Amino acid sequence: MSKVIEHKKQVVTEIADKFRESQSTILVDYRGLDVAEVTELRNQLREAGVDFKVYKNTMTRRATEAAELTELNDVLVGPTAIAFSKDDVVAPAKILNNFAKEHDALEIKGGVIEGKVASLEQIKELADLPNYEGLLSMVLSVLQAPVRNFAYATKAVAEQKEEQGA
Repeated sequence: MSKVIEHKKQVVTEIADKFRESQSTILVDYRGLDVAEVTELRNQLREAGVDFKVYKNTMTRRATEAAELTELNDVLVGPTAIAFSKDDVVAPAKILNNFAKEHDALEIKGGVIEGKVASLEQIKELADLPNYEGLLSMVLSVLQAPVRNFAYATKAVAEQKEEQGA
C-alpha cells in the first residue's frame, strides 16, 4: 500500500514542478475527440516542444495546492488534459486555440501564464499573438523603415539634382 502512496506523491510532485517550471500551461477538456484527432493534436504540440499529459484531477488538485495555483481547482472537473510549455509562452495557447476552432469538442478550460492563473480571455489574447519569429520579423521591419525611407529620400534628392544639372 505504501508503494502506491509513494507513487502518487511522486506524480503530484511531478505535476507541481511542471506548473512551476512552465512559461505557460493550458488546461483543456478533450471529451468528444476521437483517437485520430487526439493524436494529431499531440503531434502538433510535440513539434512545438509542448508536453501534453492527462492526469487524474485529484492529483492535479494536490499539485495546484503545492504550486499555489488553487484557483485552477474550479476547472478540474471532467476529463482534463494539460499542456505544459517551458520555452514558448504562446505556442500551447495558439495550437490549442486553433485546434479548438477546427474541432468543437476541444474546450479550453483555463491556464497559467508565467506563474499566474489566466482567464480564458487572456489565453485567447495570447493565442492571437504571433510566435517569437513573427514578433522578431515585426520588430526588424519597424527598425528597417527609417533607413529605407532615408534611402528613398536620398535617391529622390540625387535624381532631382541630376535633372537640374542636365
